[in-house]
Amino acid sequence: MKFEQPLWLWLLLVVAALVVAYLVAQRRRSKYAVRFATLPMLEKVAPRRPGWRRHAPALAFLAAMTVLTIAIARPVTDVRVPRERATVVVAMDISNSMAATDVEPNRFEVAKQAATEFVNDLPEQFNVGLVSFARTANVVAPPSTNHQATVDAINGLTLTDSTAIGEAVMTSLQAVRSLDADAAQDPPPTRIVLLSDGGNTSGRPVEEAAQAATEAGVPVSTIAYGTPEGTVDIEGRSIPVPADTESLRGLAEATSGSFYAAESDEELRDVYSDLQSSIGWTTEEREITNLVAGIALAVALLAGLASLLWFSRLP
Repeated sequence: MKFEQPLWLWLLLVVAALVVAYLVAQRRRSKYAVRFATLPMLEKVAPRRPGWRRHAPALAFLAAMTVLTIAIARPVTDVRVPRERATVVVAMDISNSMAATDVEPNRFEVAKQAATEFVNDLPEQFNVGLVSFARTANVVAPPSTNHQATVDAINGLTLTDSTAIGEAVMTSLQAVRSLDADAAQDPPPTRIVLLSDGGNTSGRPVEEAAQAATEAGVPVSTIAYGTPEGTVDIEGRSIPVPADTESLRGLAEATSGSFYAAESDEELRDVYSDLQSSIGWTTEEREITNLVAGIALAVALLAGLASLLWFSRLP
């Protein structure tokens, strides 16, 4: 916690002085009572003391003064808030290798379900779009706040051949530049989330796409999905389709994105959950003077109410 006007915290010394004065007063009162009467006599003639309740209102009032002093110093704390005007482009591999059954029922169906949950969990004010890629890349759902349109587009994806990772990045960047009239000159904060299980086999090189994303200031977070033992059946032949982690890791590192490897349904959902928390929110400093002052007032009121109920007087 920080303070906009920390000099006011010196008032805490006054509160500390009041605490010391209260303790000294209690000690003197106890000393005088013992001086003028023996302990057995005090037990018989003195009324039963309220114990801890005798001190509670005063201590609560001092606590309220402490909190009020903190409020006067205008405390500031870090608060997680949704990003504004942010854009996320989900780029999904729809190559035939995504039909591999090393993840039940297959990579493709699990990837679609996880991507759907990811989109649904993003803040409503986010622009979210979908780019699919195989031999080429296409904007299936332009970035917009209509998240349901992106979910519907994910559910409508079908598989085809080849893998154009570089084209997927370039197409995603173009989709962001076409977001609105201001996007070309003042692009919104953007993140591309690209899922694939293979290397680049079509279109422009990944290195060229990484350079374009870096120049645009757009991080590309990549997910290498699948196990090393994955296979697909093509024309009666079982063809190995292990996930290519190296090229996807290089793309993420070159663009200051995050790289993930997922080999199961659960791991993929964990990846999207981590991405959602890092993309959807940012940390900002917010003044919380009103909140702290409200706490001080509530404590002071409770102190006064307790004193009235127990002793019919204010502390």
